[in-house]
Amino acid sequence: MLSLAFAYMRSRRLVTGLNMLLLALAVASLTILLLVSSQLSERLERNAQGIDLVVGAKGSPLQLILSSIYQMDQPTGNIPLTSIDMLRRDPAVAGVVPLALGDNFRGYRIVGTEPAYPALYGADLATGRMFEKHGEAVMGAVVAAKLGAGLGQKFVGSHGLGDGEGAGEHHSNPFTTVGILKPTGTVIDRLILASVQTVWDVHGIAHDDEDHDYGTTAHDGHAEHHHDAHADNDSDTLVLAESRDPLAPEVTALLVRYRNAAGALRIPSMINRQTDMQAAVPAVETTRLLSLLGVGIDGARLFAWLLAAVGGLSIFVTLLNAASAREGDLALLRVMGATRARVFGTVIAEGLATALAGGVLGLLIGHLVLMGAVRGFAALGELGLRPWQPHPGELAILAVVTAIGFIAALVPALRVFRVDLTSTLARAN
Repeated sequence: MLSLAFAYMRSRRLVTGLNMLLLALAVASLTILLLVSSQLSERLERNAQGIDLVVGAKGSPLQLILSSIYQMDQPTGNIPLTSIDMLRRDPAVAGVVPLALGDNFRGYRIVGTEPAYPALYGADLATGRMFEKHGEAVMGAVVAAKLGAGLGQKFVGSHGLGDGEGAGEHHSNPFTTVGILKPTGTVIDRLILASVQTVWDVHGIAHDDEDHDYGTTAHDGHAEHHHDAHADNDSDTLVLAESRDPLAPEVTALLVRYRNAAGALRIPSMINRQTDMQAAVPAVETTRLLSLLGVGIDGARLFAWLLAAVGGLSIFVTLLNAASAREGDLALLRVMGATRARVFGTVIAEGLATALAGGVLGLLIGHLVLMGAVRGFAALGELGLRPWQPHPGELAILAVVTAIGFIAALVPALRVFRVDLTSTLARAN
């Protein structure tokens, strides 16, 4: 039965190949959409894990989340240094991690922060040690691998967050690589980390010794501050609402973790109403971003399923015409002893084989196209898409496309099943 079906397919190579290609294009589109949407959603959630709130300058909350957590957009501005102490004194806050952005090295962002930042992502050192002094930097796994960097290697950062967009290089303040992180599969793999004070020094921003202490004394003596926390916060918010010295040391954003649920109820509204800063909730903004992307993905997915339906229709027309043309041959097979079920199965097998081959070819094309897109477009590469990572949904796509092939072959097969041998052979003669 299968050998006869394959023989019929070989006799119509061009038509069979075009049907396979049509289905393959539909499956490839569905595979790409499935891989991109699932991996993007997974990566966004993983990068925001452990961060309850992001505090930054007024502007778009989505832009604040994109620039501070996902390192994908321009920051909304800077915020005063006193905001760190204000939040760290709050009893509902478990941790505050500052970020200072502004430079890159060959397109990889240099982030001024504290050792608590890689700890958020569970990033351990593969070699070397964490940054401590001025000019010391720790590279993410992808940065080190792409640049071929090693311990002790010096480099000069460029102003701006993307390669080629800066206004010059900071030759007077080179960085020295003192550590390389293990791969985490998160955004930190593509970052270069240094202390906040190093970022200030690179930009010629003066700061005193007290500015150096805030990062290492987080929550020291936290309990002693609890009784005065609310009074301190009230005075701090008044200070933050006043105009700031543009040359004062500042940070770009703060990543905040709550100690209890009371923080989620009080702190965002306090920051948004009583200061010149804004508070953005990563879970809310990530959901909004995915819903915005979801509209486009759903539209593309609908188009791909329409393409698959067209492929199924094409198989149906092809098999129906073939069955009509082969009525004499199939009737002769029946006379020679072939059962109705065998003849019926031959047509069904042809439809299933065409659909299955198109589906497998489509899966392969989908992964190849995604691999080419990731290598060809830097923005897709930064999303951390893994072109060859399989997804269980691919089996579902293959099953649905095979079912389309079965349905498309069913009507022609039933027509052959009901053929009248005497009249058909008489017409053939």
